[in-house]
Amino acid sequence: MMFKRALYKTISQQLQHKNTIVITGMRQVGKTTLMKQLADAWEGKKVWYDFDNPLDMLIFENISFQSIYEELRREAQAGDEERFLVCIDEIQNFPEITKVIKYLMDHYKIKFIVTGSSNYYLRNLFPESLSGRKFLFVLHPLSYREYLHFHGRLSENELEPDPDEAFATHSKAQMLKRGALYDEYLEFGGFPEVTTTGDYAVKKMILRNIFVSFFEKDIKVFSELKDVRELRDLILLLGPRNGNMLDITRIASEIGINRVKVYSYLEFLEGTFFLKLIPKYSKSADRRVAGGKKVYFSDTGMLNMVAKVTPGQLLETAV
Repeated sequence: MMFKRALYKTISQQLQHKNTIVITGMRQVGKTTLMKQLADAWEGKKVWYDFDNPLDMLIFENISFQSIYEELRREAQAGDEERFLVCIDEIQNFPEITKVIKYLMDHYKIKFIVTGSSNYYLRNLFPESLSGRKFLFVLHPLSYREYLHFHGRLSENELEPDPDEAFATHSKAQMLKRGALYDEYLEFGGFPEVTTTGDYAVKKMILRNIFVSFFEKDIKVFSELKDVRELRDLILLLGPRNGNMLDITRIASEIGINRVKVYSYLEFLEGTFFLKLIPKYSKSADRRVAGGKKVYFSDTGMLNMVAKVTPGQLLETAV
């Protein structure tokens, strides 16, 4: 069974709009599944491409945009003036695709939905030429409400928080009933495959594979790092500091690199959705900009894998 995400309702309302829908986020958060659900909701002809498969890129490598359109229309089995849907998974593997999308959007009746694994790359992949032509959505690991939905404790209609039901939803009785699930959520996080797996050992194995995939794919594709040890060491240092203000000078000294490199690595980790940097709260905008930042891992399961942290740190990260 494919459970719906809270973002599904928001995106599905834009299916008939001409703009391209771009879904990005960390690896293994469910972007492909979400795009499949959106494609199922499309009332018309459609065609699907996966750019992890080099053969699926061939049609878009044609120098003639007219020929690309004709081939897409043929594969979608659409009529001459019929609007149809083109879904493309993992667009970061083919940077030239943006030129094709722009032209086809401007000249033909095509709706595009695309996914990509990193904001770090996508913000450069989608140039100003697509400004005003796209809706960009970020899919995160499961929220706790989504986690409950995946376990059959909340219906699809209850995914979006309702302030009027806050006390009923979070009553003492309800919290006690869901306590074990919340402990599990804090320990293993919100990656969908981890969530739907019952065996704890397998959960840990999946988390490990996601971490390995991050190093094997995101770092190789999105960065120019020749030696990943510095980035690995930074991640290991950041784990125990989760929820705390960062001392960049001290971190640079402990790893043995300069501050500029630390800032560059942090930008990369935030751009690939591995972690979030939150400015220290202040009523003064100038102080928020100039002040330090707190670091939070994007997923508690990933955090638990790289560091031993306190329950308070896990709770703060989940919130």
